Amino acid sequence: MFKKILIANRGEIACRVIKTARRMGIATVAVYSEADRDARHVELADEAVLIGPAPSRESYLVMDRIIEACKATGAEALHPGYGFLSENEQFARRVEEEGIAFIGPKHRSIAAMGDKISSKALAAKARVSTIPGHNAPIESPDEAVKIARRIGYPVMIKASAGGGGKGLRVAFEDKEAFEGFTSCQHEARASFGDDRVFIEKFIEEPRHIEIQVLGDAHGNCVYLWERECSIQRRHQKVIEEAPSSFLDDATREAMGKQAVALARAVDYQSAGTVEFVVGRDRSFYFLEMNTRLQVEHPVTECITGLDLVEQMIRVAAGEKLAFTQADIRRQGWAIECRINAEDPFRNFLPSTGRLVKFRPPPEGDGVRIDTGVEEGGEIPMYYDSMIAKLIVHGRDRNGAIAKMREALNAFVIRGIASNIPFQAALLAHPRFVSGQFNTGFIAEEYPQGFAGTAVPEDPDFLLALAAAAHRRLRERAAAISGQLPGHELRIREDFVIVLTNRDGQREHTPVSVTSNGPEVQVSIGGRSRRITLDGALRDIVIHGKFDGRPFCAQLERVGHNYRIAHDGVTIMARVLAPRAAELLALMPVKAPPDLSKFLLSPMPGLLVEVAVQPGQRVLAGEKLAVIEAMKMENILIASQDGVVAEVAAKKGDNLAVDQVIIRFE
Repeated sequence: MFKKILIANRGEIACRVIKTARRMGIATVAVYSEADRDARHVELADEAVLIGPAPSRESYLVMDRIIEACKATGAEALHPGYGFLSENEQFARRVEEEGIAFIGPKHRSIAAMGDKISSKALAAKARVSTIPGHNAPIESPDEAVKIARRIGYPVMIKASAGGGGKGLRVAFEDKEAFEGFTSCQHEARASFGDDRVFIEKFIEEPRHIEIQVLGDAHGNCVYLWERECSIQRRHQKVIEEAPSSFLDDATREAMGKQAVALARAVDYQSAGTVEFVVGRDRSFYFLEMNTRLQVEHPVTECITGLDLVEQMIRVAAGEKLAFTQADIRRQGWAIECRINAEDPFRNFLPSTGRLVKFRPPPEGDGVRIDTGVEEGGEIPMYYDSMIAKLIVHGRDRNGAIAKMREALNAFVIRGIASNIPFQAALLAHPRFVSGQFNTGFIAEEYPQGFAGTAVPEDPDFLLALAAAAHRRLRERAAAISGQLPGHELRIREDFVIVLTNRDGQREHTPVSVTSNGPEVQVSIGGRSRRITLDGALRDIVIHGKFDGRPFCAQLERVGHNYRIAHDGVTIMARVLAPRAAELLALMPVKAPPDLSKFLLSPMPGLLVEVAVQPGQRVLAGEKLAVIEAMKMENILIASQDGVVAEVAAKKGDNLAVDQVIIRFE
């Protein structure tokens, strides 16, 4: 077994590898960029080596510096994590040539699976199901019908040069295939000057399900069940679970055997993942193989009891797998939520800055936190947006969902925006709870983005919580000693809860509040509700019971308001005396400033391009500037016609949110 390994990565995956290595008695070496000097993975490792400036292309992606760090520290092996160089065949080969063990597959396996076309050819040769299709140009409508029958309906008829939805038809029977071919051909000729058309199987209500495989250098290979990864936003996974509620045992076994067959075909020696698209009839087809550890590997660890990082290390050290396929258990249900530094209320734009508060729910009892950050740490703009992974393990799917909902409600992040409200809303969505979803779920349910305005299961709950908290604070104020006789604070029972929406419109709800020991009774709309609060209100995370049912929510005082968040719904409530509410209703709403003549930075980031100059006339839809943040380029376009009066920022500037970039006349 190795005595020392280097982790060629950062963030939560570096911390994750260090945790297992420490348990195995292996010393660890961290590498870090200048932006990560105070990062958690640097603090946890036994040694740390600076490898360059903040941009990853000058640090984490520089092979020479990482290999030099291995040699300088005497590390015998290297774990690449995921992302960066983890699936770089050239890097794996160089590490092997330097006599350093690569804790991952051999470079030849990475190369074989790295090309989409050749990997599908390999899969077909290994008798793995691939999407049926006819990739040669089709000559006539009659030929199109014959091919469609051979493939099996429904089919997708696509123009070779198609795009933007043009030259694409879905056919469910012969007549639609005949007419669809003719339409596609005409449309393609008119739009692209290229009338070549081909056909492939159309997967209805597709799901993204992947199989975890594990192989060693002695010819052993097993599959560790599946992960359901269909909850995606713009092809990025948001929630993963294991197992999948959609698969039956026969399909599960068939997919597992095919994944192992593919792994054997490329002599796969490590942990890897074979991804499939699965139709609503449970037909499944190979997509690609990820030749590395996956972000969502913890859900597999939860249901199997295996440490995948440990298995990777043991395989790289030449050990045989200590178990067979028959030994691998499948126990309970696990769900993972990716907690990202992005603002769901601003179209998921990246959010960077200092973590003023970072208080995950307590670990244990089926709750696990994988993270690379700490309270007070910085979320830099140079890397991906992941803050943490929240993983739960329950007896069954309903139990895991309930546990995850409570954990999300108890996860406190302040200082930057996070996607926790969106995650909480997804976990409470009836379609997710029922398991009736596919890869189009988020696009279908949130076509206009996420506003956090979903109707809660019980609309009275958030209002009752605000009223109960206000009552508790008034009781505490009334108990302060030394109040002037005759002028003591008197606790009233009637209040008005005022909610103000984004347009400044106010909604007034009269309530009556009485206290009976630890229980507060709130009358809303003529209905009496009972609520108890456990713990101090200063803790933000509030536990208690509402009409006898336990709950977990976040509550904090913001100026004169109470900000309350629960299951993805957030309200700002003001609790007033009836007369104060009457006077507030007379107060004019302050209109937001007119910012139509400014281009503001929607996120913190690096201004990499300004595409206009002062005096230039621009048209709606024209590119104005490009901002780089968290490994993504964001193009800012003009929302209307105008003339540039001033360019207030220059290329290379680090921008803050809402910083002025361009002013228009």
